[in-house]
Amino acid sequence: MTGFEGSFLGAMDKISPLAIMECKICWTPYDPAEGDDFRQVEAGTAFVDLPHDWSCPNCSAPKEQFMVLEDPGSQASAEATFLNEATQRLESDFREIWHAKMRDVPMVNKLLSVEAVGFEVVDGRPLGVLISPWFMNLVMLPAEGESWSDLTAGTKEMIGFPSGDYEFIHNTREQIGGYKACSLFSPMGEFKSQLQAQDVARAVMVALFEKENRAETDRAADIRAAREAELAPPEPKDEPPLLTDEPSRRSLITAGLSSPDAETNA
Repeated sequence: MTGFEGSFLGAMDKISPLAIMECKICWTPYDPAEGDDFRQVEAGTAFVDLPHDWSCPNCSAPKEQFMVLEDPGSQASAEATFLNEATQRLESDFREIWHAKMRDVPMVNKLLSVEAVGFEVVDGRPLGVLISPWFMNLVMLPAEGESWSDLTAGTKEMIGFPSGDYEFIHNTREQIGGYKACSLFSPMGEFKSQLQAQDVARAVMVALFEKENRAETDRAADIRAAREAELAPPEPKDEPPLLTDEPSRRSLITAGLSSPDAETNA
């Protein structure tokens, strides 16, 4: 809180509704989860919503003399901003590829567009699914302040999650720098809409963290077999299969081992 002498000095835009404040005169805290029984302030009342004439229940110091003790909301907001900026750069980078190189390639599915879906911060690093007209990848980006610019394109790395270990391919791009990608689907011809692709991406992100999806047999063999089954063409006598709105989470996440051509897909 540089410039505020350890206090917010009435600058309500500097704190979130979850901020726990502390009187810098007598060190009495105000926790919005508890409110203030002495002045009949109900639990759940944010410090920013206290009456203008509210003062410290112990020493009567005015609100301006309170300092931030802890602000979980501010931390969450900072994380959300970091995640939003990272996914925007990711989408921008791959939209550039779409318009510059992939737009007229026969294998692309023009019903789809580039979109980052289900991204969250896992162990400090953004992780989610990137949808494009030519692939769907699980993508991991570096943490804030971390640089992966020295990653060697094509290098493989096994990364563990509750559902198992998955093979990620290292790569770099101009806007996002280094990133790691695990191939889920390529090509994308079986998807009939962006909404369907979004549903599958979200199901992947759920299944990835479910321990019951961990295979007890050879992961590599299982994953490759499942991936081949997902992408196998239908029998001539049958109608082309559609992905359901509620795809098998086990089959989705076990389709996640990168194929040998994953580097080009990324």
